Amino acid sequence: MQNLVKKEYKIPFILVTSLFFLWGFAHAILDVLNKHFQDVLVITRAHSAWVQVMFYLGYFVMAIPAGLFINKYGYRKGVVFGLLLYGIGSLFFIPGEYWMSFNFFLFSLFVIACGLVFLETAANPYMTELGDRETAASRLNLAQSFNGLGCICGPLIGGLLLFSEGGESNISLPYTLMGIIVLGVALVFYKIRLPEIVHEADEEEVGENGARGLWSHKLFIFGIISLFCYEIAEISINSFFINYVVDDGWMNARDASVVLSFGGLGLFMCGRFAGSWIMQRICAEKVLLFCTICTVITSLLLVLNLGMVSLIALFLGYAFEAIMFPTIFALSLRGLGNHTKRASSFLMMSPVGGVVGPLLMGLVADYTTMVMAFIVPLAAYCVVWCYARKMLSVARKAQ
Repeated sequence: MQNLVKKEYKIPFILVTSLFFLWGFAHAILDVLNKHFQDVLVITRAHSAWVQVMFYLGYFVMAIPAGLFINKYGYRKGVVFGLLLYGIGSLFFIPGEYWMSFNFFLFSLFVIACGLVFLETAANPYMTELGDRETAASRLNLAQSFNGLGCICGPLIGGLLLFSEGGESNISLPYTLMGIIVLGVALVFYKIRLPEIVHEADEEEVGENGARGLWSHKLFIFGIISLFCYEIAEISINSFFINYVVDDGWMNARDASVVLSFGGLGLFMCGRFAGSWIMQRICAEKVLLFCTICTVITSLLLVLNLGMVSLIALFLGYAFEAIMFPTIFALSLRGLGNHTKRASSFLMMSPVGGVVGPLLMGLVADYTTMVMAFIVPLAAYCVVWCYARKMLSVARKAQ
């Protein structure tokens, strides 16, 4: 951490990193909730995908308002407001359990997502500014590794509660505990003072008008498209991991939630730690290209349905995709100067891919097979591969 973070920013780095765990937990528990609603409410996979649809729709709706809020009031107030929405949305699961209304659960998830937009819009670019520009991708990967830890805990805790005997009566418990913890963290951030990062105009900026200057950066636009496609792939695979291993007879839903935690998402977290370490020695563009090639291969193996080979590929895909979001995010913010906060809000619209991906994958699975549905993440990873090739080409020309 000493080489990644400036000395005066070590404490803010540690505090803000804790937020990555909180939203990792919120994201990952969705994958268990999806399967749980299929069983308890007797709905199709396409219908249950509305869990992801409403959650990631919150990102699309709230991203621009979050960026405007943070641009006006700063990173710390953006974090506090996001935590409040996150906590309140979690506590909404208490009346939701009483009514057992799928629509009210969807509304609760939408509120949580709106809170997470504020957290991620503030925390991701904040991390890129706490050290040298060259180490931004490595620094953000390190912080995002704790997002991976939250991703492990989400399916583990959610699966043990929701897939236990009579698990439907426990549906509000993980969210109630989460809401209490999050509101406590909000109080901590309300009391402390984070140093506000002032973005100077970058020499690479073009145009006098803010919005026009931002949209003149073609690589930034490509970055948004790439993040959108990455979210399609990642969230689709996570959403139907349990369906895939259960439908193929590998294990039951309860065991699958545990395997998702320690197997898939454990590799995901290790991939981010490893990626952060590797990027201190190899440029981020090369690492990103290698990982995109690997995810295209693993996704293709899933579509080919090669038995144990495909199952191994499913797990390996988690390790290779791990560095993609923070790396693309950091690379997309390069050279944007005082456009950074606004640019971050546009980048945080990319999780709307979580709306598109699970719906497409659920529909393909309902009309064909769960195996064939993996053609959706395969196509998405191909787009990310194109972005990685372009960024490496640009980096080589700049040398």
